[in-house]
Amino acid sequence: VHRLLTYVFSYDDVISLSCGAVLVWYFAGSFEKNVGTAKHCFLTVLFAVLSALLYLLLAAVVSRVVEVEDPRGFMPVAFAMLAVSTTRSRMRRALLLGVRVPVVLVPWFLLCVAWFIPRSSLLGNICGLLVGEAYGLGYCFCLDIPESVSSKLDRLFPFTLLKRVPGLRYIPGASAERRASES
Repeated sequence: VHRLLTYVFSYDDVISLSCGAVLVWYFAGSFEKNVGTAKHCFLTVLFAVLSALLYLLLAAVVSRVVEVEDPRGFMPVAFAMLAVSTTRSRMRRALLLGVRVPVVLVPWFLLCVAWFIPRSSLLGNICGLLVGEAYGLGYCFCLDIPESVSSKLDRLFPFTLLKRVPGLRYIPGASAERRASES
């Protein structure tokens, strides 16, 4: 059961570790700015567990046809966060490699790029994308925490400690507080 969450901390080589670090820095950082630090921590755990559960369901079927690589690293969770961001984005088109494409297709194009990263689990990344799309479209509304709860979490132990760490930027859970801290 512990592997449903700990696979995000498992890396096999330096290349996959550096790709995971770039994904955390780029995708998770921008996602955290939109939802706040407390909700970001909650959603990271939620996306990791849901992606792993979906992977276990699909791996049983897919492994009969083709060999399946176990997911390792933060990539499935980063794809879930990217899928949520693109699903809820107000933009309709994005510039990708000089070509304007619909925003909802960007994660799927990046999935094709991630296929060439060594030790990357294609099925794990697809599961992350599917979980992110489902959450972004509102199918997981019962698992979401409201903004009021996120604001209350900001005042509890681990998050009050994070606010005091020098050099670390803490993003509040309430959207009004986020806007006030940006200006």
